[in-house]
Amino acid sequence: MNIVFIGDVVGRSGREAFKKHITTIKEKYSPDAVIVNGENAAHGFGITESICKEFYDIGVDCITTGNHIWSQREVIVYIGRDKKLIRPLNYPDDSPGKGYYELNVFGGKLLVINLMGREFMYSVDCPFRKIDNFLKNYRLGGNVKGIFIDFHAEVTSEKMAMAHFLDGRVSAVVGTHTHVPTADAHILPKGTAFQSDAGMTGDYNGVIGYTPEAPIFKFLRRMPGERFTPASGEGTVCGTYIKIDDISGKAIKISPVRIGGILSQS
Repeated sequence: MNIVFIGDVVGRSGREAFKKHITTIKEKYSPDAVIVNGENAAHGFGITESICKEFYDIGVDCITTGNHIWSQREVIVYIGRDKKLIRPLNYPDDSPGKGYYELNVFGGKLLVINLMGREFMYSVDCPFRKIDNFLKNYRLGGNVKGIFIDFHAEVTSEKMAMAHFLDGRVSAVVGTHTHVPTADAHILPKGTAFQSDAGMTGDYNGVIGYTPEAPIFKFLRRMPGERFTPASGEGTVCGTYIKIDDISGKAIKISPVRIGGILSQS
């Protein structure tokens, strides 16, 4: 099974870059599942119904999110109607929507799970205890062919700890949120693929996808300023390719994806 995961799509630049390069991505990787983190897709904050449909129209199978899931208020109602749009599993149980999606592949299922970290993030339920309890209903290579986790977290060590905590129980743990692609893509000893952060899909000639002025003002003055505005230059598509063994559900290969824009291509 081949999975392509695309990191945080930021604003119009990110959406346009993704649409521009999705055909190349499909031709190169022949993905059985395309998963996208879309929590910054709507002008940098949140996602909307129309953007979700835009993603589905070009072949996206599931959309993950994170701390900006509720930034566009229409999603509070919409997410209940769209099972392919998921929010972090460790949000309160009575939050709208779900934290997972079972995607049909190969006559089996690929389980996609969204988690959010707690270090320097919103106060949410413990992601370690939440996922440990949730996975009791699933067996990798048994009732599911693969398990992919988007761990939306700030701290690198928390992401690494989660990957080792789940090593051998899930196919892959890939981080999002920092908007910077990391060079640590590898397979852990028991067969779980890991990368600290897939990076963002957007304009890297800015500050984590936004025009520099507002972030600079914030750091200089230590006070609120204008709302961050997504940078509008050519975007780079950043993500991760993962190949999973069809029998065991464990990872065979993981490699970064970088196409377009100003970053080195991969």
